[in-house]
Amino acid sequence: MLEIDFIGYDGTHPNGFIYGLPNGHDSYLLLLVATPVEFLLADGIEGTFQEARAPLSMEERKTASFHRFPAGTAILYTPGSHVLYRACEETYVNDWIRFRCDEAFAEQLPLKNQPFQVSDAEYCHDLFKLMTWESTLGNSESQGVLSHLLKALFFKLAESCFRPASNPHMQEMYDLHRRIYNHPELPWNVDSMARDLHLSSGYLQALYKTMFGSSCMEDVILQRLKNAQDQLVSTSKSVREIAEDCGYNNVEHFSRQFRKFLGTSPNRYRKEHARELSLPEASPSRRSTLGGSEMENGMHLDPRH
Repeated sequence: MLEIDFIGYDGTHPNGFIYGLPNGHDSYLLLLVATPVEFLLADGIEGTFQEARAPLSMEERKTASFHRFPAGTAILYTPGSHVLYRACEETYVNDWIRFRCDEAFAEQLPLKNQPFQVSDAEYCHDLFKLMTWESTLGNSESQGVLSHLLKALFFKLAESCFRPASNPHMQEMYDLHRRIYNHPELPWNVDSMARDLHLSSGYLQALYKTMFGSSCMEDVILQRLKNAQDQLVSTSKSVREIAEDCGYNNVEHFSRQFRKFLGTSPNRYRKEHARELSLPEASPSRRSTLGGSEMENGMHLDPRH
């Protein structure tokens, strides 16, 4: 059972904002900050990510001090925990949720009552937004949706506990990765990516490969070809049109890359998969001459209609 007392995102406060409850709430409080913040912590625990921490004792409160943490930091206060944090720049912004839950995912978060850096803060921020919107509906389905969204959020937070952010460009890498997958047809190249992120080309490529296991341009090519595969079997567009849609200015270059990565030509792929899907094979409706050679532009029915 999930009960949400209060939830919101992009809460904005001026410099001088401070939030403190010596005995905390009778529910969990989860924060994700979008700006730097200072948390009151017992001396010696700043930057410690080994194990969950109990609430501050009375003795610890006497010697505790404020420690600054960057944007993208999260903290889960357990019920009854001493809560004290404050703005440290002109504006302070955070997402928050106070909740009660009889499921184990909150209690099992490896880090509690201490701040930790979230590896993909934008993803978690989007989950806060979805939960906030869903909580306003109040219909019979909302409870289940909210429970699933909160569980997904805690899974992402747990990943960050086990694999804390190791470099200041991690969020930028996640954002770049998503942009490539959403828009592979854009004119991507390593130099422009590096310029946009104010990194050297070599460092960008090394960082990207470490995080995602492939180079940024490999991801561009593979996602373009994935889109091309879908269009070859689900539309009647010509190979040239599909190549252009997927970001290729030269249809012969597209065909070479398609053959290199997928082991077959675009036209053969279209014919083979049309048969597999029991689609009527189209006879070539026209031919276009490219560089002195002929290329078929086959046509077939769209299986989605």
